[in-house]
Amino acid sequence: MKAVCFDKVGQVRVDAIPDPRLESDSDAIVRVSLAGLCGSDLHPFFGREVGIQPGTVMGHEFVGEIVAVGGDVRTLEIGDRVCAPFSTNCGHCKDCRQGLTSRCRDGQLFGWRENGRGLHGGQAESVRVPMADGTLVKVPDGISDEVALLLGDNLSTGFFASEMANVGPDQTIAVVGCGTVGLLAIVAAISSGVTNLIAIDPDPARCEQAKKLGALSFADQKNALEAVLERSDQRGADAVIELVGLPAAQRTAYDLVRPGGTLSVIGCHCTPNFSFSPAEAYDKNLTYRTGRCPARAYLDWLPKRLAENPIDLSWVFTHRFSIDQGKEAYRVFANRQEGCIKAAIEF
Repeated sequence: MKAVCFDKVGQVRVDAIPDPRLESDSDAIVRVSLAGLCGSDLHPFFGREVGIQPGTVMGHEFVGEIVAVGGDVRTLEIGDRVCAPFSTNCGHCKDCRQGLTSRCRDGQLFGWRENGRGLHGGQAESVRVPMADGTLVKVPDGISDEVALLLGDNLSTGFFASEMANVGPDQTIAVVGCGTVGLLAIVAAISSGVTNLIAIDPDPARCEQAKKLGALSFADQKNALEAVLERSDQRGADAVIELVGLPAAQRTAYDLVRPGGTLSVIGCHCTPNFSFSPAEAYDKNLTYRTGRCPARAYLDWLPKRLAENPIDLSWVFTHRFSIDQGKEAYRVFANRQEGCIKAAIEF
């Protein structure tokens, strides 16, 4: 089969690799119909996260049809249309039962292999899914492949970011970073009644999309800070959702938040130190919340919420590529070219 594989920092390649096979009775094999490119894929691509093994199939966002199941799989059948969160989940350990599926004791991330261990990702014609009963979710009728793909990561993470910020009406909320998840965090916050929302991103296309969604958007911190102070009686934002994962963004988030406010941090920080000191956090009575979204838990209820309160997500996928265009897909997505917000590989 064909797959987009990690080659080296700044480069992927399209390889012909063996088809995945069942390795455990709890496995399923999914024939992929749509795979997404995510900002998290860019951490190893740019070398911000190290250790990924060359030849690893990239990606952790996929939708498709089950074509094989192991003997212990009970809730899924061949032919089922399914989506997945970005990590596997057993569904029965204490963390899974408490809704913290992203920290399942046996969970693994799709698209990360190191020293011969780990899982290949979903940017391929087929993917093996361990612990299939706990991991995979049947896509409800009426939900497109595109929305199902977003449910497995970006949309769930946007809602998670909004919930960690405890957003609500009459609050001033700032969003730092308007990639796909940042824009979907704006959607989630607005769906929770937020009307006073300021977004920051240096990319003009992303700023424009944030504006279309209902945020006041800025390309620089100075103007954003002025707007936050003006809209909050000079106090600062009640909460800042930070989705970048770089030191400058972390500092911006700190500067924007009011005393007693909350930082909801989704950006994956790979640097060893904070951009503000413990004393500065103390002086603001700061609440700092972060972590990997338990996307599998969100898949249990978020589709129903979308059915009851539809959200327009037609703007999300701006670029589509074939598997043979995998290198081109990463070039456009990684460099924010052509107004790219979200890219997908179609099969």
